[in-house]
Amino acid sequence: MKEKLAINGGPKAVNKEFLWPIFDAGDVNAVTRIAQSGKWGNPDCGDEVAKFEEEFAAYCGAKYAITCVNGSVSLRLALIACDVKPGDEVIVPPYTFITTASSVIECNCVPVFVDIDPNTYNISPAAIEAAITERTKAIIPVHFGGLACDMDAIMDIARKHGLRVIEDAAHGHGAEYKGKKLGSIGDVGSFSFQSSKNLTSGEGGIVITNDDELYAMMRSLRNVGRIEGGQWYDHYNPGCNYRITQIQAVLLSQQLKRLEAQTRKRNDNGLYLNHLLSKVKGISPLSRNEAITLHCYHIYIFKYDPAAFGGLSRNDFAAMLTAEGVPSFKGYPHPLYKQPLFQNKNFMCYAIPDHVDYTQVYCPNAEQACSSDAVWILQHALLGEKEDMEAFVNAILKIQTSQL
Repeated sequence: MKEKLAINGGPKAVNKEFLWPIFDAGDVNAVTRIAQSGKWGNPDCGDEVAKFEEEFAAYCGAKYAITCVNGSVSLRLALIACDVKPGDEVIVPPYTFITTASSVIECNCVPVFVDIDPNTYNISPAAIEAAITERTKAIIPVHFGGLACDMDAIMDIARKHGLRVIEDAAHGHGAEYKGKKLGSIGDVGSFSFQSSKNLTSGEGGIVITNDDELYAMMRSLRNVGRIEGGQWYDHYNPGCNYRITQIQAVLLSQQLKRLEAQTRKRNDNGLYLNHLLSKVKGISPLSRNEAITLHCYHIYIFKYDPAAFGGLSRNDFAAMLTAEGVPSFKGYPHPLYKQPLFQNKNFMCYAIPDHVDYTQVYCPNAEQACSSDAVWILQHALLGEKEDMEAFVNAILKIQTSQL
């Protein structure tokens, strides 16, 4: 007898709440200490920001880190420091959050969308190579869901053509490519600390680099154009006040203490889910090879085949899976270039050539991921136990059985 689905009023397959963010008395006490001190600002009221920057840079194996208000601004700081000029082209994937591309627009540059690899949902190196023109200045590979891009191939292409590489590691805290932390491989690594991220202070961002000149410029841009050693009211670069607070910094320092253990648990649970789901007809986990030495699974993604579920659409399947108690989502509804911002060229900037027409862009792999294939399980669910991963699979099997 088929079990009644939760979406139709039946019992859930998963009866556990997966909390996020995770905190304890240490986090509360640290924030309370700063609140009671009355010294909340940055940089004139304490050194918690500098302390966290040093900690995060060391954790990532980078020389420098500069905090800022969010992961969108961190990309903008990186682009400006990499000396993009109005009208320059920056290569980006279409399967990512809007700010990977909108930060390019904010710099008066042209986002060039290239397709993703259907097996990883990361930007395709071959597509990057094919899109390079004399106007190309930078590449922004996104380590989507915490799965590292093919950084060897991307860095080879960048060196060949003299391009900057800005790693969008908003999903990549703690993950590794060939033993190197994501964000530390390109010219700049950009991270977000928004509330859903694997390392969070509610909002915030950071950039890391090993380049002295890039560091000096990003630090200046973050602090209203001031430079190290300059006077408070001397402003050398077109920056803004993008500084975070002491409260955010101390919270991030506390959260950083548990990041490595959390990352390894997500990695182990992701591998276990891969093993279990590989046996389920119609479900295909995304690929990871030996170069992925640590996956942080900000999003666990699998591909869904409706033919194995009686023709049930991906959208209906995702709604049923959520109803069964799995923290899950169908993902992006369409690739970035189909957003009204790009379709209507509503850019409020002056350097996008008239011939740029995003209505003519078509990336088939990204289109298929958005329209029919991708299902996401969210990162806090990967902090559960093995029996929770088994319950997720049982929820999928319950749905499958109901449709056949």
